[in-house]
Amino acid sequence: MQDQIEKVANNIVDEAISILDYSFTFSEKISISVKGLIFIIVALMLSTFLLKLVRKVSTRNMPKNDQLKFVGVFSYLKWFVYLVIFLVGMHTSGVNVTAVFAASAALLIGVGLALQTLFQDIISGIFILVDQSVHVGDIIELEGKVGRVLDIRLRTTRAVTVDNKVLVIPNHLYLTNILFNWTENGTETREFVDVGVAYGSDVELVKSILLDIAKAQPTVLKSPAPMVLFTDFADSSLNFRVAFTLIDSFDVRFTQSNIRFEIDKAFKQNNIVIPFPQRDVHVFKAK
Repeated sequence: MQDQIEKVANNIVDEAISILDYSFTFSEKISISVKGLIFIIVALMLSTFLLKLVRKVSTRNMPKNDQLKFVGVFSYLKWFVYLVIFLVGMHTSGVNVTAVFAASAALLIGVGLALQTLFQDIISGIFILVDQSVHVGDIIELEGKVGRVLDIRLRTTRAVTVDNKVLVIPNHLYLTNILFNWTENGTETREFVDVGVAYGSDVELVKSILLDIAKAQPTVLKSPAPMVLFTDFADSSLNFRVAFTLIDSFDVRFTQSNIRFEIDKAFKQNNIVIPFPQRDVHVFKAK
């Protein structure tokens, strides 16, 4: 009886070993055994557990804002670690990794060209988080579009415009275009409205009116105080600029619109003309 039990046990072990040694052959140089696949799966599962543990320990005492940045960068590095572990696991399992790359060289070149922009976006996303040139909540201007940053993701940055439309910005555009960060130096920004008046107008009166209008706006800060600049003697007008400071430049167009309405109203009350280009045409009768 004991001999039969040992014989059955040996048969089970032999069958298990034969199953584990069974190889999936893809070509003469590329094959992988069942135990090799199990080894790779276990290695990836173990690395997932260790990466989560590292992230948890590393962010335990970090401020909330720094935690978000660390998790963002860590998510990029995590996939690189997975790739390295996968390749090392295949090599350890007896798979000829060089042969795999050689066999799929043409495919990898095509995939690499197709994913070139994707990799640019990912690398740019890492630069954004490490360099800290853009933060969540910043107001940015890129390619003429203005938005408040909602979040910075693996491949894209999402921002919402003043019209409540969401901009999905590929991260590589930060490296290939000029980026204006309106709130890099704080939430206060200097804005302005330009206006021209006819020659012969009382420039001191114009200055006084523009200052009073700017100071009366509820969104304009009292300090630094608004100021008026006499910017140019133009072809058909005397040009002025009223400059003012806002605490929230995201809604600047509404403040600028209100100021323009008030300028038009005040100029009409004080008989100040806003000129427009004119040309005199002289017609001579042929003799």
